[in-house]
Amino acid sequence: MKPNHTFRGEQIVAGYENKTIIHGVSLEIPSNQISVIIGANACGKSTLLKTLARLIKPTSGEVTLDGKSIGKIPPKQLARVVGLLPQSPIVPEGISVADLVGRGRFPHQSLLRGWSRKDTEAVAEAMHIMNITELANQNIDELSGGQRQRVWIAMALAQQTDILFLDEPTTFLDITYQVEILDLLTDLNRKHGTTIVMVLHDINLSARYADYLFALREGKLVAEGSPSEVITSGLVKDVFGLDCSVIADPVSGSPFVVPKGRYHVHA
Repeated sequence: MKPNHTFRGEQIVAGYENKTIIHGVSLEIPSNQISVIIGANACGKSTLLKTLARLIKPTSGEVTLDGKSIGKIPPKQLARVVGLLPQSPIVPEGISVADLVGRGRFPHQSLLRGWSRKDTEAVAEAMHIMNITELANQNIDELSGGQRQRVWIAMALAQQTDILFLDEPTTFLDITYQVEILDLLTDLNRKHGTTIVMVLHDINLSARYADYLFALREGKLVAEGSPSEVITSGLVKDVFGLDCSVIADPVSGSPFVVPKGRYHVHA
């Protein structure tokens, strides 16, 4: 099992150029659990994730790992603990699946240490977890969207980090691939204890797969806790502007949002 880490954000203010997106957010990521950041479009979900993963430097406040500012941790050292799958990764031209997954081992390389048996085993395990072993020699350009997304996640897994950030890993995928990828990430968490933090658009999938939710509205953290604590009709109205009823998911028992809408169709 992965070790426990204390990963905190303290009064984070962050954004782009002269525009502030995140306003004084403080949070602690539950170790060895699956956390999901939810909120309406343009509320700051991805900006918060990027700030936590050190892609964006906060204008004030601090992000710490085990009590140390992540800005003071050497990049390779941090990359051995924290992995990130961005929203729209750029595919290198003409690269095979195995080669791309192998790039996840970069934080473990050095001038004195080349490719090792441990690297080979890590890549093989990552491809096995994401069910892409049979695609190892195929070119990335030949794959479907769902297959590509599994390859990118496998590259992140090959880093063998204790904490994994994923920015909308199911975007642009049909529901079958969405559920498949979220099931695979849940297996990773349950079997290895990997701490997973995701941004997801679908509130019902978020409620089903998350152990813990962070709800953002206009760059501020307005609620956090278990799905049953966070997903209420009042919160959904407040965060998403949606009138709804919240019932129990008939499969998982998690909260399930049913929009009311203006029109009701009867057979």
